[in-house]
Amino acid sequence: MGLPMGLPMGLPMGLPMGLPIGRSSIYNIGMTNQGMQEPTFLILTALAAGAQHGYGIMTDVARISGDRVRLRAGTLYAALDRLRGDGLIDADREEIVDGRLRRYYRLTPSGADALAAETARMRSNAAVAARRLRKLAST
Repeated sequence: MGLPMGLPMGLPMGLPMGLPIGRSSIYNIGMTNQGMQEPTFLILTALAAGAQHGYGIMTDVARISGDRVRLRAGTLYAALDRLRGDGLIDADREEIVDGRLRRYYRLTPSGADALAAETARMRSNAAVAARRLRKLAST
């Protein structure tokens, strides 16, 4: 007798068909010394000014980065989902504008801590680079 429909070869009978998939950052455990990606840093920086909706975040990120980083809607909302799952941001409020839902996001205390830690890490790295450049220029 063959396998039931939809059951992959080699999967024992009685096991669930798939693993639950979430947006947890379990793969980041032990990577606390690694810097955050620039879009994440810029999103958190935008929200440090106060709650904003998606389009506001996109335009603020472009402004903060001098138009170097322009987030597309799909990229932004995937990042917002991940950051919410990580507890760095949360939904602040929702409103209907021109018949469309507008959700505002805000930085959580954990998000502010993560942004402060990343800012300190970047500042430290920049100080080392500046010292080395001064030394290079004096030789």
